Amino acid sequence: MERVEVYLGLGSNQGNRDSNLLQAVNRLDQAFGMHPERISRIVETPAWGFEGPDFLNMCLLYRLPRMGTPVEHATQLLHTVKEIEKAMGRDLEEPLFGADGKRVYHNRIIDIDILYYGTESIHTEELIIPHPLIGERDFVKKPLREISKPALRAAYPEIFG
Repeated sequence: MERVEVYLGLGSNQGNRDSNLLQAVNRLDQAFGMHPERISRIVETPAWGFEGPDFLNMCLLYRLPRMGTPVEHATQLLHTVKEIEKAMGRDLEEPLFGADGKRVYHNRIIDIDILYYGTESIHTEELIIPHPLIGERDFVKKPLREISKPALRAAYPEIFG
């Protein structure tokens, strides 16, 4: 069975942040039916884009069985991570953009982002992969570098260079 390497970024700045990350990993494992192949260390960083408590961040690499087209499978994965976020108490109705049209960031009990789906580029109304802000976020790049494989580093030298 063909597999795809899916890189996820997790973050939490509300409640018991360590427990939130562990719970999210456990829920992802249950949803995917497997443990991650690689897990980064947890890094603590200031809130990005707004004033708030510090975040704990980490990255995971899963080698998942490929299901359907990359767009179909990645969209299914997005729905899965959003269900986990909601089940853990994240308000998915929080506004993404303010009245000025700028992105609005919030405190989060959990945030799970799909960073990469193999080396595929996916751009739909619902999902953009690679995640468009990886290059601006050291709190993602640092743990991602720990777990990334050579094929990903070669495909995205601007991130891993």
